[in-house]
Amino acid sequence: MEPKLEKKFGLITAIAMVVGIVIGSGVFFKAEKILTATGGDLKKGIFAWVIGGIIMISCAYTFSVMATRYQYVNGVVDYAEATMGKKYAFYVGWFMAIIYYPTITSVLAWVSARYTCVILGFSITGGECMTIACLYLVASFTLNALSPVLAGKFQVSTTVIKLVPLFLMAVVGTFMGVRSGMTAYNFTHYVSQGTSGGLFTAIVAASFAYEGWIIATCINAELKDAKKNLPLALIAGTFITMSVYILYYIGLAGTIKNEVMMAGGETGAKLAFQTIFSSAGGTLLFVFVIISCLGTLNGLMLGCTRGIYSIAARGLGPNPKVFSQVDSTTNMPVNSAILGLFLCSIWLLYFYGANLTTSWFGFFSFDSSELPIVTIYAIYIPIFIMFMKKEKELTFFNRFLMPCLSLLGCIFMIIAAWFAHGMAVVAFLIVYFIVMMLGALILRLKKTTL
Repeated sequence: MEPKLEKKFGLITAIAMVVGIVIGSGVFFKAEKILTATGGDLKKGIFAWVIGGIIMISCAYTFSVMATRYQYVNGVVDYAEATMGKKYAFYVGWFMAIIYYPTITSVLAWVSARYTCVILGFSITGGECMTIACLYLVASFTLNALSPVLAGKFQVSTTVIKLVPLFLMAVVGTFMGVRSGMTAYNFTHYVSQGTSGGLFTAIVAASFAYEGWIIATCINAELKDAKKNLPLALIAGTFITMSVYILYYIGLAGTIKNEVMMAGGETGAKLAFQTIFSSAGGTLLFVFVIISCLGTLNGLMLGCTRGIYSIAARGLGPNPKVFSQVDSTTNMPVNSAILGLFLCSIWLLYFYGANLTTSWFGFFSFDSSELPIVTIYAIYIPIFIMFMKKEKELTFFNRFLMPCLSLLGCIFMIIAAWFAHGMAVVAFLIVYFIVMMLGALILRLKKTTL
């Protein structure tokens, strides 16, 4: 039987959910990289935020239309099944369980630890930072696995907290920058020529900050008048997110010179907050940034703990009887959760060896915070194409115009990733195909035993 979920969310609540899911640590983590990639060119940096935001908004709208067509369908795996079939859905779920969720979650654990180390005065690439990252991973796993209700409350609390430093920096930083002339200075002075393919690098970096919006489509079965309100919520929520990010970026420009921010790295953001709110106030707001990162980590760990379960629940993947089991007390797929934590640990070790120290992997070193996100955009392409082919009753705007814009956005992200990462894309694709071939082998073995 299909689940019968209560229609309990209104439009305002839905918009708040979208904003809460999408806004996270990425804006703190990637603002510095975007500034560096564009050589301190604020106009080019803002353009990168806008392009990334437009791609997010167009894709979000197309998926919102899917949500209204496929009632009670939740998540990108089920959208893949509705448009492309069960086999493609398995590969999407396999990718998300083995690569997508654990890579992004492991990076978020390090980001949370990195900002903790900035306050404590530790190295962001040393043993202290990685130890804290491991502790954050285990703590997030424990919270989700043993007390889902408490994990939900933590998520709501951090959603509110994460907006505090963003809005304060956006408003106060911009006001001070206009009065002092710092904003005008940073808008008219460039630090360098930026990196090779700087704009593409900046846009791919922005995609990390924007990621997470697809999760918001899961509320469609619980949304009042979903056919009207879900598209409005996704468009309004993603537009608000883009606006907040750009205003925060401008607010930073009103505090300290771009060259200081770029040279300071992680401490640059802390210095920006302390410039406005004094040393104590700036440190307190930086604590809010850490809590924001932990909130995002908590939300991603939620996906990690259910990664293999989403496949096993369909009777697919490795040992589905084991990974589809749900604990009667906590109502959690514990076996799936344990595997999710293990995969996060493996990818955290890889991230350290490939990006934070002298490379352990040589040619096979790549940025696991960005390339998996670009891959998910590539995965959307056949879904959008089949959606246009199947949904003949929709208007031209919903059937062709917005899906085509979404397709162009996805293709652009793939091209941008190549310019931003070069041969590292090839290294990632090799790892990707190995993982997917393993999934194909498991799928074939499963069919032979049926």
